[in-house]
Amino acid sequence: MDFPEELKYSKEHIWVRLEGSRAVIGITDYAQQELGTVTAVELPDTGDDLDQDDSFGSIEARKTVADLYAPFSGPVLEVNDELQVSPELVNDDPYDGGWLVTVGVNDPEELNSLMSAEDYMDYVEEDEG
Repeated sequence: MDFPEELKYSKEHIWVRLEGSRAVIGITDYAQQELGTVTAVELPDTGDDLDQDDSFGSIEARKTVADLYAPFSGPVLEVNDELQVSPELVNDDPYDGGWLVTVGVNDPEELNSLMSAEDYMDYVEEDEG
């Protein structure tokens, strides 16, 4: 499994790449492996406001449907529309081509609840144990 050092991670298996006052969000390599083959992705619209810890969409795989939870609050600035046509990008490239949304950061303090790559790796190992 891959846990890029430059990213932050939530307990709901979401990764966050900070880019100034905005952040790109996706699901982790661990999450996509647990889900299996992704068959559909439901995402919010550009301009929607996300609230920290609230569901903002879902990912459907052959076996299950998983809700996506916002790691922080902010407006949706961009949505990865390619996932509507090619949801398998989440499996093939979870950290680049399979990104979900870009969100403006309303309250930088909310980012303090995110984990480093090392902490997330420990969290996943405990979860599996």
